[in-house]
Amino acid sequence: MSVFQWTEKYSVHVELFDRQHRILFRTSEELHEALHKGQGKVVVGKIMQRLIDSATTHFADEDVALALKAHPDFRRHRDEHKALLNQLLNFQREYQAGTLGVAARMKPFLQRWLSDHIMLMDKQYETLFTEEENVTALVKSKSTAGGAR
Repeated sequence: MSVFQWTEKYSVHVELFDRQHRILFRTSEELHEALHKGQGKVVVGKIMQRLIDSATTHFADEDVALALKAHPDFRRHRDEHKALLNQLLNFQREYQAGTLGVAARMKPFLQRWLSDHIMLMDKQYETLFTEEENVTALVKSKSTAGGAR
């Protein structure tokens, strides 16, 4: 069984965000497998960069949507996104510098991040959006009009 496996319990019932969460789980699992197999620094580095890129996109999209919907805990949510991204970037810098033990610290961090952030923070907004709402169009229209990106 996978260490990082998205299940329906993580669904926030917003198609865009569920799709992005699944990507984060898959990329975290890919990173875990690459580290476990001792694959080269270049391979692991590329996967780590994809994880950072996916998280950056997801956080930006979520931040735009939550701001537009005036989520009452928006600032705290955005600040947690910044902290999570900074930690990923720190892991990347340490890994690139050859620091020992980075992989051992990353696995529990990623597990906590994916589970806790979704279950404790993201689940709070699932009732903000109606099923008819096209969050993807909402986020993209705001982004292209000079929004949070």
